[in-house]
Amino acid sequence: MTAFVDTSALYALLDEADARHAEASDALRRLVGTELVTHAYVVVEACALVGRRLPWPATERLIDGLLPVIDVRPVDADIHAAAVGAYRRSASASVSLVDHASFALMRALGIGRAFAYDDDFAREGFELVT
Repeated sequence: MTAFVDTSALYALLDEADARHAEASDALRRLVGTELVTHAYVVVEACALVGRRLPWPATERLIDGLLPVIDVRPVDADIHAAAVGAYRRSASASVSLVDHASFALMRALGIGRAFAYDDDFAREGFELVT
């Protein structure tokens, strides 16, 4: 079984003061043995968010501890085009371009579950692993 990993879950894992930190840690333990997948845009977004909000060692834990156990996929031209198209059609920034890329990749790979604390995944029809 496979689960997509979103920035919101990565952040909750790294920020011990986050209200969902314990829940995210428990969820990650339950996901042992599950193939974890994300994409390069999530890595960029997570590094930027963690780098802005948390001390540098949290960024090191992201890069050296979490990312090595996640299959980080590139965002190819087709996924990028699908994400930009969906973002433009939405005519709103309420769902980020990164999330639209996530949805496109998940659909392309047939991934139905997301380790995320972002309700946009559920609204798109994905099961949340929390």
